[in-house]
Amino acid sequence: MALYKIVPKNPYYFWSVMSLIMQSISAQDENLSKTMFLPLAERMVEKMVKEDKIEAEAEVELYYMILERLEKYKEALDVVRGKLGEKLTSELQSRENKCMAMYKKLCRWPECNALSRRLLLKNSDDWQFYITYFDSVFQLIDESWTPPPEEEHSLEGEVHYTVEQAVKFIEERITEESKSSRPLRGPYLAKLELIRRLRYRGCNDEYKLGDPEELMFQYFRKFGDKPCCFTDLKVFVDLLPSSQYIKFISQLLEVIPLSATAESEIALPADIKALQQHLCVVQLSRLLGIYHAMDKKQKLTVVRELMLRYRHGLEFGKSCLKTELQFSDYYCLLAVHLLLDLWLEGEESAVWQCLTLLEEGLSHSPSNAQFKLLLIRIYCRLGAFEPVAELYSSLDAKHIQHDTIGYLLTRYAESLGHYAAASQSCNFALRFFHSNQKDTSEYIIQAYKYGAFEKIPEFIAFRNRLNSSLHFAQVRTERMLLDLLLEANISTSLEESIKSMSLSPEEDDIPWKDLRDNRDLTVLFNWDPKDRDISEEHRKLSLEEETMWLRIRSLTLRLVSGLPTLSHTIQPKNSEKTAENGVSSKIDTIRSLLQQLEAAVDSGKKFLEQNIQYPVLGPPPTRMAGFFSNGSCQCQTSLFYLVSDIYELDTNGLEDSAEIQERIGNSFKSLVDRLTDLFNKCKGDLIEVRDGTLKTHPNLLENLVFFVETISIALWVSSYCDSVLRPFKSNLQKKKKKKKESSVAMPPVFTHFLDYVTELQTLTSNVIDHIKGLEIILTALKLEDLSLKDALLLQEEKKFTKTVQGKVQSSYHHSVQEIGELLKKRLDTIKKLKI
Repeated sequence: MALYKIVPKNPYYFWSVMSLIMQSISAQDENLSKTMFLPLAERMVEKMVKEDKIEAEAEVELYYMILERLEKYKEALDVVRGKLGEKLTSELQSRENKCMAMYKKLCRWPECNALSRRLLLKNSDDWQFYITYFDSVFQLIDESWTPPPEEEHSLEGEVHYTVEQAVKFIEERITEESKSSRPLRGPYLAKLELIRRLRYRGCNDEYKLGDPEELMFQYFRKFGDKPCCFTDLKVFVDLLPSSQYIKFISQLLEVIPLSATAESEIALPADIKALQQHLCVVQLSRLLGIYHAMDKKQKLTVVRELMLRYRHGLEFGKSCLKTELQFSDYYCLLAVHLLLDLWLEGEESAVWQCLTLLEEGLSHSPSNAQFKLLLIRIYCRLGAFEPVAELYSSLDAKHIQHDTIGYLLTRYAESLGHYAAASQSCNFALRFFHSNQKDTSEYIIQAYKYGAFEKIPEFIAFRNRLNSSLHFAQVRTERMLLDLLLEANISTSLEESIKSMSLSPEEDDIPWKDLRDNRDLTVLFNWDPKDRDISEEHRKLSLEEETMWLRIRSLTLRLVSGLPTLSHTIQPKNSEKTAENGVSSKIDTIRSLLQQLEAAVDSGKKFLEQNIQYPVLGPPPTRMAGFFSNGSCQCQTSLFYLVSDIYELDTNGLEDSAEIQERIGNSFKSLVDRLTDLFNKCKGDLIEVRDGTLKTHPNLLENLVFFVETISIALWVSSYCDSVLRPFKSNLQKKKKKKKESSVAMPPVFTHFLDYVTELQTLTSNVIDHIKGLEIILTALKLEDLSLKDALLLQEEKKFTKTVQGKVQSSYHHSVQEIGELLKKRLDTIKKLKI
């Protein structure tokens, strides 16, 4: 306002109005927002309206925004319909859209109906207005609305309030469309939408509109060569009775111009138009479950046919640029989906054929994101991360995609032993999230500058959504745990590492109540029937599982960050003083976090009892099941309980602490047993050849990664034990020298600790030897000797199969090397633990 008083220009005045709206958005108290900030902003704008000083469209938009937020919908409608509304010109149908939104808020269905009808007369291909038209017709029918006698139906003109009128209106649109020079899809789809709504309501009027099967057939004849035909009809396939599916598909196939050639036993399309039509039918066949009902032999025959059609279709795309997709790419994708079905049914070789076909497809269509995304998912399922990093990089994910599809990368990088790649992928994601803060501020400044006021709340909502992102919280937590795993007590001390991250066990900066799942779980194309597709229930369960796993990881991180805080001078046990922010409260924090971890683990175990199976292309499950089943969870929890016991020993001193010492000794023994059990679950071949087919065991790799993490936590806890026991031992040795007695008994806790450290050292050495053995086996594995006996594999496919198997072998070799290197560094740390 100060600026406006110096230079009385409208933009400065409305900046201060917008600032009030911003205060109302950020106000914690909604009541305060609606009783103080927004009414004040409204009065400020009204003053300008009365003085006739409104000049720009942005100022009208701002007035509309204020009234909408105050829920003064009638006043907002009057503004849009009045003289000020005439300024709303920058967007097509901006005025009409705002009127429609207010009519809906006010439940003024006659106006909704009349306005949508009028707009459809102007443009009969605008789908949003068909939806509003149908919504309003059925609302009016439910309310038994009748037009007032001798008056206009509504402010917007004539109203349709019966099914008969709606049917007639749609038929008229189709008649009009037939005269149009450009074919329009809207009227035909509107007819199917009306049938669906009538059927849902149990009305018997649908016969007036025709048979859905016939209407869909006619639609296919008209638009079958357009890629959108499948997505248009997908919405309405539930109108077909399941007994008619095969007949319907046969009917569609009959009208496609396919011609048999001398070289091929199947009829192939002669041009791109026929190819698109056939592709649409194949996609519908998959959607209707026809392929799912086939046995193994039939599915393999279909795969062979689809790949033949794919290769034939490549001829039409010889002139395509590298950045363009081939016309027949979907044939290859559909063949892969069929092979994935076979893999899930237990056909091990099918997954290698999937990778082979996708790599072949990618060689012809290097920019196809679907090939890359599917390759990423399958390689990760097989435990091979090395090819994934390159594939993800070639996707060239931009901005928000680091949040929506970043989970495909960060979920598997660390868990498959690729620590360097995991670190890099976390950095990619975090860079985006951190730059979002700066970028959003810049967007808001630009919106103020150019008067795009309605965009400012959107930018703020966008920033909040990213700050509350589940993926952001996961990446942040995993990145810190990864840094500790790679550096703490190796290149820097645990205390320094935690200090550099500004970690504190008392602080939890994850917004648990506001966590947003921004993952795009439908990024992969899918033609499965509804009962096999990702459901809303799957999304909900996946979010619940991800949140539980994040809580366990976050609590683990906070417990580890609490270890250095305990290594301070301890109050003598006879002192009654307990420092409020001192050491005494630190152990309470650790114990409280330990209780929370136990509760989180219990919740996780209960959740896993449901034995949820997500669709193969649905959300990837978390690492939680492996964490519980391989014993890592019990090991890590025991280690944190040991911290509590050591602290108690530190506080009470060595005298009169026989019970605590015995408890610590038992803990050491059980920990070694548990770690040995965990190691036993890491044994076995990572890749084996069975019946001429490769079989990978990614769970063994995940177990090895959990072992490294658990042994690292064991070492950090051991370092704390060392820092507590070392001063005790030096004090005892001083006493021994003073008394000049050689018979001063050493408390058993020292022997227990030394035995424990020795056993840790032996166990870690054994694991390193095991890993060396795995490296030798992986290097010696001669994949070219594999009998590529499957009849499906043509000569060019064999080339891609070798490439794929080579990538998986190389990835496993890389994983094992990185895990081995890290364990060697940990072994060096163990050797220093000699009190």
